[in-house]
Order: sequence, then C-alpha cells, then structure tokens
Amino acid sequence: MTTTISAESPAAPPSVLRRLINELAKFGVVGIVGVVVQLVVLVPLLDVMQTVRANIVATLIAIASNYVGYRYWVYRDADKKTRSREIMLFLLFSGIGLVVQNGVLYALTYGLDMKSKLASLAFTIIGIGVATLFRFWSYRTWVFKAVPAADPSLAALPSEE
Repeated sequence: MTTTISAESPAAPPSVLRRLINELAKFGVVGIVGVVVQLVVLVPLLDVMQTVRANIVATLIAIASNYVGYRYWVYRDADKKTRSREIMLFLLFSGIGLVVQNGVLYALTYGLDMKSKLASLAFTIIGIGVATLFRFWSYRTWVFKAVPAADPSLAALPSEE
C-alpha cells in the first residue's frame, strides 16, 4: 500500500520555491508602487532641486510608503514582538539602499555629464534596480523575520486527559 500526501496535507508544507516566488511577487508589487510614488514626487522636484537631492527626498517618501506595504502585506506574518527592532533595521537597510541608489545616480549623472530630466529619471530607475537587489536580500534576511512554524510532529501527539 502506498501513501500519498496531498498538497493540502499539514505534512506537506508549500515548497520553498513556491514561497520564494510568492514573496518575490508581493515584494515586486510593493516595489512598483514605491517606484511610482518616487517618480511622481521626483518629477516636480527636479524643476526646483539638484538631481541627487531631489531623488533623496523622493526616495524617503517612497521608503515610508513601502514600509506599510511590506509590514502589512508582504511580511504580515513576520514576528510582531520585535517591532521596534524591525523598524530600526528597516530604516538602516533602507538608508543603505538609498546610498546605493543615489551613488549610482550620482555616478551616472556626473560621470557621463548627462543632467537632463530624462537622463535623471533613467538613471534613477537604474539606481532603484541596483538598490532593490540589496533591499530584498536585507529585508527578508534581517528585518522581517518569520515566526518559526510549529513543529508538526508535536501536533500528532495524543493529548493527556
């Protein structure tokens, strides 16, 4: 007799690959919303501020909107007991991402001596892409720690009556 475990069985958790793909998709949706927020804020700022400064302001606003999406949608099951630690780490890694992103923007804008609004927007998107790789890794590794799953073998033990 063979025993098959269905996908709905508690003994068969979702595959690691499926969970990662789901997490990446949600992270991407929140990220796209953040990019839209950043670009909507950045475009008018480029008329009144220097490129990198305008992008820093726009990035800070996008970081705030992204935190809400990550905390309450992508990583809603993360351990809520350490919220102050989470916020501190989120701000730390977001700040490092901001430096990476604006470093790319600065290098491309001034290294290539291309300071038009269109070039600034293109270089901003490239910087966002580079920083996103760092942010995804750091948020899932350090900031939004998953709550450890209960050991399914303990659930199978008979209760004492």
